[in-house]
Amino acid sequence: MSTKSREYPFGTQIKVSAERARDARKEADRLACQAWNDRMLGYKGPAQPSPTIGDAINAGYSYLEVRCLGCDTNQTVALDIIRRAKTTPIHELERYMRCKDCSQVRGYPYKRSTLVALRPTKISAAHPPSVWWPGER
Repeated sequence: MSTKSREYPFGTQIKVSAERARDARKEADRLACQAWNDRMLGYKGPAQPSPTIGDAINAGYSYLEVRCLGCDTNQTVALDIIRRAKTTPIHELERYMRCKDCSQVRGYPYKRSTLVALRPTKISAAHPPSVWWPGER
């Protein structure tokens, strides 16, 4: 028996199984990112554990929304240009975020930023910044 005869009955089955596994991973990553966003917006704080950078990119969340506590502005950071391993959890990026405007005013890197949520698009007029949910505490 040659390999060609085995390719005929099993090749399609292998390809279909691989495609279903890829779709299931993407859906699982999307649900994990959505759950993390809900926890971040609901509790107003650093939710741990968080999805990894690779999981967020795979799920279609290409941007991380960050709020500067100094000037109270929201900005987005593209996850695909961050120089960290794709296995780095999102919550570990908080200590590296700094506001460019506040840093220029102060003359040193101003690192008082907080993570808000993962986003599929940049902040624009059509896609405004995320808002904190009113807490029932």
